[in-house]
Amino acid sequence: MEAVLARMRALDERLPAHDGVAVFNRVYLTVTETLHHRIEHGGFPAPRRAETLSVRFAQRYLTAVEAERSPACWRPLLQYRRHPGVRPLQHALAGINAHIGHDLALAVVSTCHALDCAPAALEADFDRVGDTLVSLEERIREDLMPGPDLLEIADPLTHLLGSWSLERARAGAWAAARLLWTLRRSPELAEEFRESLDAGVGLVGRCLLTPSAPKTRTSRAYADLA
Repeated sequence: MEAVLARMRALDERLPAHDGVAVFNRVYLTVTETLHHRIEHGGFPAPRRAETLSVRFAQRYLTAVEAERSPACWRPLLQYRRHPGVRPLQHALAGINAHIGHDLALAVVSTCHALDCAPAALEADFDRVGDTLVSLEERIREDLMPGPDLLEIADPLTHLLGSWSLERARAGAWAAARLLWTLRRSPELAEEFRESLDAGVGLVGRCLLTPSAPKTRTSRAYADLA
């Protein structure tokens, strides 16, 4: 765990503060430090399983952002990381979407192979890791939420960001992990499913990173009349 934390801290030092990957990295560094603390202090009944899952999970993110060609789910964040119309909260949620929606399922399967166990043996650890992520989601939204001028009910950005759910993404990741484990003896089908999962999560990420246009005089006038 210390090795992946060191890589995240080095990335944090290297990237400009407003870079979209840096925004997500700060969020994920907090999550990983929290997980490490809970594992070290008895928060998981099977610490070896929990640490293996957490490390393999984190390694997928670090490999993706450092790769010459990243998985499709990470490309929207990497492409829009410096876009002036994309808000920090969008960057954070797009990173969480890629990491939970795609990487978590693959990390579960990788952990099962490493520990020679089925996904059912990891379910309790998976749930505790997920609970840590969910408990931080509200704080993430509070810290990175756009200002009041962008929070009108009719604002597209408000609607877009309110439509994504970490709970649903986590449930989808568990279902995907179980399916990938079932398909482990059918490599072609497993690869086809992985590619489909990667592309689908990438599409959601691109939607989350829809740039917000500055308000025009006309849109302000309609807002005043509402």
